[in-house]
Amino acid sequence: MNNRQDRIQSFSFLLSVLVCILFMVLFAVLAHSKVNSISAIEIDSRINPNNASAANLTRLPGIGITRAGAIIAYRQSWVEQNNSLAFETYDDLESVKRYGAKTVNNIKQWLTFD
Repeated sequence: MNNRQDRIQSFSFLLSVLVCILFMVLFAVLAHSKVNSISAIEIDSRINPNNASAANLTRLPGIGITRAGAIIAYRQSWVEQNNSLAFETYDDLESVKRYGAKTVNNIKQWLTFD
């Protein structure tokens, strides 16, 4: 009786491991496809950093919620102090904390300042 119970436990364990591996592969494939779709922003859907929401900013490659929040915080602070648009050119984005020329250059093609 013990031998049969041991085989059942071994089979259950093996089945559990296989299910976990399948879920890991599934999530990896889904995450990879999501990353590819995020970086595939169409040119006609340019984003204006002067009025974009955090959700729209995170669509830009390399921009997560923290960097999007930094743009919004800087923008709000600028408008309160200067009563004008925070970003008129690409170079203005380099004033945002955690943004350098490389980051700005990577997202340039998807921005507009109209």
